[in-house]
Order: sequence, then structure tokens, then C-alpha cells
Amino acid sequence: MNIPEDLRYTKTHEWVRVEDGKAYVGITDFAQEHLGDIVYVELPEVGSEVEAGDAFCSVESVKAASDVYSPLSGKVIEVNESLEDEPELLNEDPYENWIAVIEMSDPGEVDALLDAESYAKHCEEEEEEMA
Repeated sequence: MNIPEDLRYTKTHEWVRVEDGKAYVGITDFAQEHLGDIVYVELPEVGSEVEAGDAFCSVESVKAASDVYSPLSGKVIEVNESLEDEPELLNEDPYENWIAVIEMSDPGEVDALLDAESYAKHCEEEEEEMA
């Protein structure tokens, strides 16, 4: 399982990369692996306000539909429109293919997210519970 060191994570399997005050958000390798083949992504609306922990879009796979939760509060300023025609990009490289960009209203929220080591431990615990 791929867990890049330079990202922050949520317990609901989203990742965040902060660049120039903007937060790029996507789903993790763990999430796409457990979802299976992704067939549809419902992107959030540009301009919509999101709160940390709220569902802001959804991903559908051949197995199930799953909400994607915003790791941070702020405004959606961009979405990855290529996912509309090629949702499978999330399976191919979930860290290169972000879902949305959020203009953060409180950059301090990033500090509350998991680092790579803590996220890896969380995934191991979840795997044990599923077994």
C-alpha cells in the first residue's frame, strides 16, 4: 500500500496536499483498493462551502458507492473534471489524481490530520477488524 510521507490523511481515507495555501484533496490508495474498479465520481460544485468532516462528493465502484469527506473547511475552488470521463484514474494513481481543491478557511485544521505513519497504523488496525 502506498502512503506518501508528504501528505496528510483522514481516518475516512482522504488525503490532503497543501500548496500555496490551497488544499488538494483525493482518496487514498487504501480507499481505491477497497472500493475496487471506480466507475463514477460525483464531483463537488465549484464555489460550494465545505466543513471539515462533511461529505462533499461521492465515488461509485462496481462494489459500492462511498461518500468522500472534506478533510478541511473552506470553499471548493477547482475540481478535477477529467474524472467525469475517466473515473478509473483514481484507481490508476489516487495521489496524482486529486478530486478537488479547497481554499482553506482555517489552515490550522491541517495540523489535526494524520501524518503518514499514523495513517498507516490506522489502516493496519482497520484491516485487522475486517479480517
